[in-house]
Amino acid sequence: LKMLYRENDILIFDEPTAVLTPQEIEELMQIMKNLAAEGKSILFISHKLNEIMAVADRCSVLRKGKYIGTVNIKDTTKAELSRMMVGRDVKFAVDKKESAPGEEVLRVEKMTVASRQHGQDVVKNVSFSVRRGEIVCIAGIDGNGQSELVFGVTGLEPLKSGSISLCGKNITKAPIRTRSASGMSHIPEDRHKHGLVLDYMLEDNMVLQRYYEPAFTNPMGFLKRSAIRSYAERLIEQYDVRSGQGPITLARSMSGGNQQKAIIAREIDKNPELLVAVQPTRGLDVGAIEYIHQQIVAQRDAGKAVLLVSFELDEVMNVSDRILVMYEGEIVGEFNPKEVTVEELGLYMAGARRKAVNA
Repeated sequence: LKMLYRENDILIFDEPTAVLTPQEIEELMQIMKNLAAEGKSILFISHKLNEIMAVADRCSVLRKGKYIGTVNIKDTTKAELSRMMVGRDVKFAVDKKESAPGEEVLRVEKMTVASRQHGQDVVKNVSFSVRRGEIVCIAGIDGNGQSELVFGVTGLEPLKSGSISLCGKNITKAPIRTRSASGMSHIPEDRHKHGLVLDYMLEDNMVLQRYYEPAFTNPMGFLKRSAIRSYAERLIEQYDVRSGQGPITLARSMSGGNQQKAIIAREIDKNPELLVAVQPTRGLDVGAIEYIHQQIVAQRDAGKAVLLVSFELDEVMNVSDRILVMYEGEIVGEFNPKEVTVEELGLYMAGARRKAVNA
């Protein structure tokens, strides 16, 4: 509205659909087409191929900071665009077999969490469980209590009421290190605030939660520098973490996508019983997204429990085995991704519908 009020002729949209429902995304796409028809010039920055194909006339691709080429959308395909973006063919469908849920790993009972800013309840009496061998996804529009729910589960915020158990052990008031040692890994939403110490070297960030283990610290309390470096080098190679100076690179100097890959490598390599992954593919290209999805599914297939929080509906539909929709701090619907449409999910995300949920 501000741009239109100022009668701008050139409009730049940088990832404008991140917090919108499917219905709102369709409306925005139509608005952009109407603006272009009125003579406006629009620069649309996005990594979502469906949206690029739906609204763009031409697409220019950047890879590793270099210009790869420009194509007319009517003359190209998603597969060709992804090949230009990544440099190889990419699978868009997530290869995974049917889930076979086992015993309960995480149990959340009547959790209520108050906001640190205004003190009001932002998670309200929420109950759910996650079992071995399944990926449960919390879907919803950003700002509906997902962050606070994860803070409560991982120990970043205290609960106002309710309880949490991990592998049968009550961890409601357990400190974060205890939760980590009990088998919980956390890929946080804010990689700078909760995922990394930006002025530490990459190798130190790789052992943030394990530096005190005998593998990395000798009996006198001194760090085993060579062991830490070897460990970091292995994870850097395995997860293709690109950094200018390898393990001694300052985390702050790395790109956001490579910071994210470093966190994912660290958290998955802990071999957790429960992986809490919040926006794990944010800021990554389609090739890295494909790899991370493979790693998450591999955790599930290894008998681990995965709690995924995502605002990307493609990710929600492709990766999850069970979907819980959150709206204004409450779980308003539970779905099988094979039996629900994106449009129906959007109605629950916007609060237009709700149904009883079995905890």
